[in-house]
Amino acid sequence: MPVYDYDLVVIGSGPAGQRAAIQAAKLNKSVAVLERLPMLGGVDVNTGTASKTLREAVLHLTGFRERNIHGDSYSVKQDITMSDLMVRTGYVMQQQVDILRLHFRSNRIETIHAEGSFVDPHTISLSYSDSRMNRNIATDKVIIAVGSFSTQPPVVHTDGKLVFLSDDVLNLPDIPRTLTVVGGGAIGLEYCSTFAALGVRVTLVDRNPRLLQFADDEIVDTMVYHLRQNGVTLRLNETVNDIEYLRNERGNQVRVLLDSGKQIVSDAVMYCVGRTGNTHMLNLEAIELKTDARGRVSVDENYQTDVPGIYAVGGVIGFPDLTSTSRMQGRQAACHAFDASTNPFPGLVPYTVRTIPELAMVGKTETELTDAGLSYEIGKANYQETMSSVMQGDNAGVLKLLFDTESRELLGVHILGEDASELIHIGQAVMAHGGTIDYFTEVVISYPSLAECYATAALNGINRL
Repeated sequence: MPVYDYDLVVIGSGPAGQRAAIQAAKLNKSVAVLERLPMLGGVDVNTGTASKTLREAVLHLTGFRERNIHGDSYSVKQDITMSDLMVRTGYVMQQQVDILRLHFRSNRIETIHAEGSFVDPHTISLSYSDSRMNRNIATDKVIIAVGSFSTQPPVVHTDGKLVFLSDDVLNLPDIPRTLTVVGGGAIGLEYCSTFAALGVRVTLVDRNPRLLQFADDEIVDTMVYHLRQNGVTLRLNETVNDIEYLRNERGNQVRVLLDSGKQIVSDAVMYCVGRTGNTHMLNLEAIELKTDARGRVSVDENYQTDVPGIYAVGGVIGFPDLTSTSRMQGRQAACHAFDASTNPFPGLVPYTVRTIPELAMVGKTETELTDAGLSYEIGKANYQETMSSVMQGDNAGVLKLLFDTESRELLGVHILGEDASELIHIGQAVMAHGGTIDYFTEVVISYPSLAECYATAALNGINRL
């Protein structure tokens, strides 16, 4: 029997790596987590948590939530700076790191701040950023959880200030007056709406004729309406041909040239078109493990790669690349690696997009039900029908239920509005247990609460029958 330093080495300390390491430790395995950055947490803490916290800081400092009550000119602070936004963001990021360190310590997981690369399937070379000598460690199993990074634009070099990636936002020196966002995916839309809430004049460019094609058409159309209400200009079905740095009477600016001939000049450009697996430093050639053009690794249903004993989870394997799904993948990979029983990956995954207003969905869309030839009906409720929404000053919200016309089984839930990412789990729980739309009319729902929208939407749908 070979002698190993560890039963498992996890490369990367993001959400997938965290849960994989803790799960293996719970199985009484010796575990080491490699993290090349000085701060634990990976992309989730350093960019994911930061972007969500940045959104909360903007909503608070601008008084955005209270404007329906106090007027559009209301704000908590005038002349907001990046330093103002970073106060809350830095605090939350540090809290996340402290909690993670506590979990690792209490589960006897060793943290090694070094860059890891493969020598062979059971040997990892550690490269330190300081004066320490490189060394090798031996391990029985490896879980690759290195995450992903924003894909660089093919037409221009980013400088992190005038042309920057979504990963660079926290390092911006100032808030631009005008901003062009290239890429209308979840990340692009989140930052687009956040900067628009700050009063930045935002132009969104996307090559697709419709945003968020996986989401419900009506909900997306409502979100687009609110984006435009907040001053966002949309340039859909457009492809970027080139991005140029300018020096003019207004100082340093950037020009985006589209294939259609349109030109957009702004103070800065954020490029967020896809993400690339962070595998370039792993020396995967040593274990004959291939990646696709975006640096992503292929895995089977147990998250094992083509190399036995080598697993990959999280952003490095691509879609859905969510913190929530990455955590589940990490746990399942660790269980399979050490022959521990685990439930199959759940079919009902809630998707949330932290735009302003927030979007969340679970289950089927109208398009999917129509394509499948299923007979369904809808029930809708507007937030403003609830006292809680009036109290919070949010009149933008809408909750939509899709259900089978015969069995009345709940098939999909789609929400746009405040706390959508919290409300969605009510619908998810009902769907997971095969519940019907009648559930929401047969239970007592707390008053006042946004959850009342479920009952209102259910009654609306039943009346349609």
